[in-house]
Amino acid sequence: MQRCRQDGQERAEAELQQGLSPSQGLSPSQGLKEAAAVLALMEEHEEPLLNHSVAFTEHLCQELQGLEEANLQALLCSEQEAAQLMSCLDEALAEVARVEETLQLCHELLGGVRQQMDHIHRENSLLHRLASNRTRLMDELLLLTGQLQLSREHRAALCRADLSSPAAIGACTAAARALSSCMDLPIHPSYRKLQAVAEQLILFETLKQNFESSFINHITNIFELQGNSQAPAPGVPSHRPHHEELLPYSPLMAWLRSSSPALFWDLPKVYSQNLGRLYEREIRALFEQAKVSLSGRRKGSLQDTWEKPMGTRQPRWSLSRSRESQEDTPARGNIHRVLQQVLSELQPLCTSEQQFLQEFFWLGCDSVELQALGGSATKGGEPMAPPEEPPRTKSRSQPEEAITQLLSEIFSCLEPELRAFLDVCNKVHPLGCLQVLVALSDSVFGTWGPSSAPPSSFLHALLGNVLLLAKSNFNKCIGTLCKEMEEAKTASRTRGGILPCVSRFQEFVALSEEVFQTSQRRGELDKAQLRLASSVFSSINSLSSANLKVNTDMVMMENFHHIHNFLCQRNIPCLEGKKREAKQRSREHMEKYVTMYVGQPLERLKHFFEGVKARLAQGVKEEEVSFQLAYSKQELRKVIEKYPGKEVKRALESLYRTIHKHLSPEENLLPVVWQAMEQGFIRQYQEFEELIQRCYAGAGIALDFTMEDVLSYFNSITMSSM
Repeated sequence: MQRCRQDGQERAEAELQQGLSPSQGLSPSQGLKEAAAVLALMEEHEEPLLNHSVAFTEHLCQELQGLEEANLQALLCSEQEAAQLMSCLDEALAEVARVEETLQLCHELLGGVRQQMDHIHRENSLLHRLASNRTRLMDELLLLTGQLQLSREHRAALCRADLSSPAAIGACTAAARALSSCMDLPIHPSYRKLQAVAEQLILFETLKQNFESSFINHITNIFELQGNSQAPAPGVPSHRPHHEELLPYSPLMAWLRSSSPALFWDLPKVYSQNLGRLYEREIRALFEQAKVSLSGRRKGSLQDTWEKPMGTRQPRWSLSRSRESQEDTPARGNIHRVLQQVLSELQPLCTSEQQFLQEFFWLGCDSVELQALGGSATKGGEPMAPPEEPPRTKSRSQPEEAITQLLSEIFSCLEPELRAFLDVCNKVHPLGCLQVLVALSDSVFGTWGPSSAPPSSFLHALLGNVLLLAKSNFNKCIGTLCKEMEEAKTASRTRGGILPCVSRFQEFVALSEEVFQTSQRRGELDKAQLRLASSVFSSINSLSSANLKVNTDMVMMENFHHIHNFLCQRNIPCLEGKKREAKQRSREHMEKYVTMYVGQPLERLKHFFEGVKARLAQGVKEEEVSFQLAYSKQELRKVIEKYPGKEVKRALESLYRTIHKHLSPEENLLPVVWQAMEQGFIRQYQEFEELIQRCYAGAGIALDFTMEDVLSYFNSITMSSM
């Protein structure tokens, strides 16, 4: 019994140690449960445990033995269930083996089907490729046999090359474009090795070359016939019939340019050579008739056409006295009118020719646009009319250069003839360059309205170059006039009056304002008028008293006064400064003249009081001046005795006659100068009175005439001269 208890304790301790081993430690919850169970057990057996520990131990051993027996029974039962589980696993493995055998059999069967499907797919792909190749081959055959074929009608039209009627020209145009469509057909280079294709291409090339040769010969013959035609007189004939004759060939020209550019660009040269001769004859005849009309030697058809009644009277020009004649005024009036008529004749001539060249030679289009127009240039076998204005390209520099070059060759004689005619205009009248400048400016800058040259035309560019020459000639003429005015020498012992340079300036301004009255561009004229005004002022200022019988200041005053009055009448904005300057200079020279002559009636008194003022300026006191020997009271009385009232009046009358002699009657300045002289004399009288009061006070010295006497003298002289 004791042995059993020991064994039970040992097993309990072993189990306790095993249960508390580090590898099988209790979790906190398990530990709490075990602790609670132990405490409950201890509470249940608390009393027996304290009194009979041995009995308690045995009780525990019995309970443990019961637990072991229960465990053993459970183990025996679990072995049977494991055996049953193993049996089920064996059956499952057998079933899996049967399924694998079935899958292997299916896989073998599907392998054969896959090979059959791959074979079918390859056969379908080969059939599709065969059908595609047959389709492409059929398309290529249709291309070669259909589109690479020119109809019999087109071949016949090209072989005949009949260009005698609009219908025939339309048929040839349609045939030529169909031929170009065949020749421009995109075919593979290897096809050209086929004999049939090569023969067809050779046929197309032969037709093309033969038709090109026939067409070029036909157009060249037309050019030669037009160039050799005679222009009817008078004036410049219209070239519209020539243009209308050639315009139906415009579609063929576009075709030739796109198909054979080298041959095409020879035709404008042939055209310019032939038509240039015609234009040269017409332009030279135009300028010859214009020269005849301008010179007025005889009346011709052109002059009868151009002569129109003049509504305004032309002022007579007298820059060069040797050129004055009765024909000066009509010739001067004819320059602007004849030149304007010449330019109005040239404007439609050049403009229509430029438009024709653009339409006929398609010079406003590049090669890409010509190809685009190739498909639309014909409709229903009939050629469509060329556009009124050639299509515009993004960059027109090359077409514009081609047009300009061609027009320069056609009108090669126009600029030289125009320059020569301008020289004739300059020779007809000294200031013909002024009217030439106005006429060219009006034409270039469009102030003539429809008669002006369009800004983009060849004539506009040509007139622009000639306008530069006209400006240069005008500036040279003005420079020559300025030099003549500045270097002009006054004739020996001239009596004064209005100088020739002033008269020339006045006439130039009058003529230039008349010529420019309808012009809106006055830039060159304003500069010229300012230059001439400066030269006139310089010429007046350079007057020498050695060559004048009268006072220089009086001549300058009259001329500046004349210029001022003239500019006031004209009211020219650019000469407002010169007008004010002329007024100021006229006033200054009149003051100088008055200062010089106002002392003559009281000359000795003037010298006496000038000496008095000199002493005062030297510091001599006013009350001590009378003690100077030369300026004593006695000397002053002697001088005053020489100028009684009658003597002063006679001196003033003599001064009036002198002024009247100095002044020219045209300006009517005598009242103005005499009034200024009166005011100067009164100021001089008041100055003498003031000096007597200051330096000779209390001496009882006074002049023999009073202020009232002076006023009466001047009034009497003025009234007697009226």
